Parts: sequence; structure tokens; C-alpha cells
Amino acid sequence: MLEHGRAKIGDSFLRYASSVIALGGFLFGYDTGVINGALSFLSQPNQLNLNSAQQGIVSSSLIIGCCFGALLSGRLADKIGRKAALQWVAVVFTVATLGCSLSTTSNMLIAFRTILGLSVGCASDLAPMYLAEISPREQRSRNVNKNAIAIVIGQLASFTVNAILGNVWGNWGPIWRIMMGVAALPAFLLWLLSFDLPQSPKWQLLNTSLAQAKQNFKKLGFSGIDIRKNLINTKKIVQTEESKIDIKRIFNNKYLVYLLAVGISIGLIQQLSGVNAIMYYGTILLEKVGMSREMSLYSNILVGVISTVATLLGTRLIVNHNHREMLGIGLLGNAFFLGLLTAVLHFNFFSGVNTNIAVLLLLAFFLATQQGIVSPVTWLMLSEIFPQRLKARFMAVSTTVIWLTNFVISLVCPILLGSFGTTNVFLLFTISNILCVCLTFFFINPQAMRNALKRVK
Repeated sequence: MLEHGRAKIGDSFLRYASSVIALGGFLFGYDTGVINGALSFLSQPNQLNLNSAQQGIVSSSLIIGCCFGALLSGRLADKIGRKAALQWVAVVFTVATLGCSLSTTSNMLIAFRTILGLSVGCASDLAPMYLAEISPREQRSRNVNKNAIAIVIGQLASFTVNAILGNVWGNWGPIWRIMMGVAALPAFLLWLLSFDLPQSPKWQLLNTSLAQAKQNFKKLGFSGIDIRKNLINTKKIVQTEESKIDIKRIFNNKYLVYLLAVGISIGLIQQLSGVNAIMYYGTILLEKVGMSREMSLYSNILVGVISTVATLLGTRLIVNHNHREMLGIGLLGNAFFLGLLTAVLHFNFFSGVNTNIAVLLLLAFFLATQQGIVSPVTWLMLSEIFPQRLKARFMAVSTTVIWLTNFVISLVCPILLGSFGTTNVFLLFTISNILCVCLTFFFINPQAMRNALKRVK
């Protein structure tokens, strides 16, 4: 009876902790999605007067910050702990969001979006790792998926805020400042609630905080067997000093090289799908195929709703199926819907209004497979495939690859649209998804990953 009572308390505390940590994912989604609607307003001549190249720089400045944030997050999380790192992320989120909202020049906005990117990049790596480490095995996938769900809810929130503000107060030029500034509220809430979070007990074990680690394991609902397994694994790592493995030893170990290469491949796959070309430039894309700005803003809400529903359903689905196979299926879905979209635009099957409807529906179906399967399964795989002693560093490298690829795509997308047209850009991403399917099935081998993990534990 007593054990059952402790389990219920542990489950309740774990739900609270995982929900707070997932706020980092919400901010990730909001801050990457808000530029979609805000860009056309801040580009107006009476605001920051941006041309297409400057639009690419403003959009991608956040992403270059994300690259550095993701790269630094592993060392920061290892040095000061997952909880303290998340608290610093929340502070930077709040300050940089307000800075973006109050920017008076394009250079000032670029600078603050770069700083904001540091916190987004750090959160993108830190949140799934933190969630995985505080969760008992049977709840790990569900809790890591909370972050993926929070990301699309954040994007939906940004699309909704943009649509309401853009249509109600669209004649007021500085409305983009409100669009961007709204994110300061959840950022401050994350900082406020983070003080009640537990430190990662797995991090505490590696940093000789044995008593506190045991206490946190129990608070989070870990069973006695799980606690003993974690203690045994940590003791082996500390005794052999494997936790201090250096770069030279990593690259001399073929199993570690393979795991790192898989992580990098997963990072590339997530971004080469083209999802963020639509998330950042969706309003502009829809305007280019004939929609008004007002209708484009409202259409983004539909896209966001479908993405959110798909993520809620998809995250439940992927938990019970082979992750590599689900990734391949999601990428095939991406290629199919983008291929249809390319055909609709190229062959002009429909009239103007019907073309708009077809484009919107196909974009929504593409985002359903991407956000419902591809994105959550990639974060889930990254949280699982690395050995504990190198998880923070390897996840940081993989996440940095995600953001570097994202940066390149967000920077060149406006230029590609201007030079080659919307149809050819969609064709490019169709081919990219097909190549990612090949990479998934010919290089990411679950059995090889399990063998590599056994060899390096």
C-alpha cells in the first residue's frame, strides 16, 4: 500500500516536472514560427523595409544562434546540471524576446534574434535529454514526446496570435512587435516554475551526488530495480573513468563513430524534409500561389491545428512501433504529398480558388506526416541512441547539425523562391525526402546501434 502511494506521488511529480520542461519546447515552437506571419509586417517600408535577401538574414539569424546554442548546451548541461542550464535558457529567452520586440533597426533585430537563437538551440537539445533522464523506462517515450507536442503547440500559438493580430490590427505597422513580444510571458513562466524542478538524478550520480540522486529517483517514481541498475551502470563508468573519454578516443572507436554518424544523419533527415521552409515562409508561399495576406495568415492556423492533432496522434503511434520504420514511413508520406503539390502547381489542374484549396490541403497533409511522425521520432531516437556518459555531447553535435541545416535552408529559401519559383522549390524538397528515405533504410540500422551501445557501455 505504501509503495503504491509513493508511486502515485512520483507519477504526479513527474507529470508536473515534464510539463514544465516541455515549456522549453513550446518556446522553441513559438519563436521559430512567429516569423512566418510577422515577416510581411516588419518588411513594410514604414517599418524595417526588408528586401528578400534581408528577409532571409532576419529569419536565419535566429537559426545561426541556435547552432551555437545547441553546440554549447551539452557542455553547459554537464557542467552546471540540467536544471540550472534550463533556468539560464529561460532568462535568455525572456530578455532576447523583449529585445526583438523593441528593435528599431534590422541590425538590432538580427542581433537579438541571434541571441534568442542561443536559447532556442540550447532548449532543443536540453529539453528532450532532461525529459529522458528524469523518466522511468516505461514513461520515457511518452515524456520525451511531450517536447515534440509542445513544439507544434508553440507553432500553432504563434500562427493563431499572428492571424488574430494581423487581421484585427493589420493596419497598424508595428503590430509585429506584439507578435514577437508575446513569447516573453511563457519564457518568464518557465523561469519561475523551474525552481521546483528536480535535478536529473542521472547527472547527479555522475557528479557524486549519490544521496540526492537516490532521493530524486524516488520522487520521480523510479522502481527499486531501476535505481539499482542506474547505480551499477554509473559505478562502472566512474571506476573506469570512461566518462572522461576525449575526442581522440571517440574517433578511434568505430562503434562510437557509428553512433555519432547515425545521430548526425537523423539531424540531417529532420531538416532536409523542408518543413521549416514552410514554417518560416508559409505566409509568403501562400501569397505567391494567389492567396491574400489575410487569408494566408488564417490558413496557417489550419496548418498548425492539423500539425498539432497529427503530433498528438503520431507520438502515441510511434511509441509502440519500430522507430526506424516509422521514420521511413513518415518520409515517404512527405515525398508523396510534396510530389502531388508540385504536380498541382506545375500542370495547373484547377482554377485559381481550387488551386489555393488544393495547395493548402496538401501542405497540411505534408505537415501532418512531418510533425506527426518524422519530427517526434527523430527527437525520440536522439534521446535513446547514445551512451549515458556521452549523451550530452553527442546530442549537442546532432542538434547542432539540425540547426546548421535549418540555417542554410532558411537563408537560401527566399532566394530559391525568387530565382526558381515555388513549384521547383517543392520539387527540390520532394527529391530530398526520397533521398532521406534511402539514408534511413540503408544506414540507420537498429541492430547495429544496439550492438554498438553494448560495446561501449
